[in-house]
Amino acid sequence: MSQHDWVFEVLTDLADYAEAQGLHRLARAAAETAEVAREEIAALSEGESGAGSGGAGTPLH
Repeated sequence: MSQHDWVFEVLTDLADYAEAQGLHRLARAAAETAEVAREEIAALSEGESGAGSGGAGTPLH
């Protein structure tokens, strides 16, 4: 189990909930966010810094 697995669990739960509630845009956004997370986490594991990927590593607040 990866240290990042919880991220995918949360995003999957959010997408499932949103879809069940008829919040289709939110469901799509959560699924797209999960894909971004997969790409960035894969890049981290390959030793990439994430530079130039739209602010990777930059705090949200």
